[in-house]
This record gives sequence, structure tokens and C-alpha cells, in this order.
Amino acid sequence: MAEIDTSSHSTHKNRRRGKKLSTRVDLTPMVDLGFLLITFFIFTTSMNEPKTLKLKLPADPDQKSPSLTAEGKTLNIVLTDADRLFYYMGSGSEQMDSTGYNPDGIRRVIMQKKKQVAQNYGDADELVILIRPTRLRIKMS
Repeated sequence: MAEIDTSSHSTHKNRRRGKKLSTRVDLTPMVDLGFLLITFFIFTTSMNEPKTLKLKLPADPDQKSPSLTAEGKTLNIVLTDADRLFYYMGSGSEQMDSTGYNPDGIRRVIMQKKKQVAQNYGDADELVILIRPTRLRIKMS
């Protein structure tokens, strides 16, 4: 609350001056009003809704992927340091055969596998050749 001080300090007894009144303002209601306004704005503001990114999913798995091939169409060639090539069809490396770098070696193998693919799948161009280099030294017996 506001208070008014009515006591006067006069040094001259004969002179009359206007009384100086001192005021003191109590700020307690102002603080209460500030907290009321803060709580009002906190409860009435709307928060930002979370924004999400659109998730791009891959296509249906029913469609044929161009990177998938049948094992019967895949010829794996393993290069070694011993001037020999090892090759096998599909993923079964248990039946690995070997040949040399000469024209009668790997070229003959590729031509045979192309004929097998054309016979089994209808198109010789569907043969996929994977070349796998290795640093292993294979001893020939």
C-alpha cells in the first residue's frame, strides 16, 4: 500500500513552508499481478506441434530387382598369383575348377557358360561374371 509521511523537519521556526510529503510505494500487488500474467500466458499459449519428416519407403518387394540374378547365371572368377584362374558357378565354391590365362583357358570357360545360360534361361547375355581378386598364393600340386 502507499504510505504518506506527514512528519516535517523544519529548521526555521518562524517560516512556514509547505510540508514535504514522502511517498513509499508498496510493490507487492505489482509482483502478484506479474505472476498472474505469466501464468495466464503460459496456460493460454499453444505449443508448436512437432514437425516430422516424411519417411520414404522402398518399393514393394514383389517387383523384380535388377541387382538380383539367379545362381545359375553367375560365373565367379577368382584371380590368383600363380598364373591360374579358379572359377565356379553360383555361390557354391566347393566345385571350383581352374584354368590358365591363355585363350584356350578362360575364354573357353566363358563361352561354355554362355551356352549353358542360353540353354537354361533363353538369353546368353544374362550371364553375370564376377571377378574376385585375391592375394592368396595357391600351390598347385
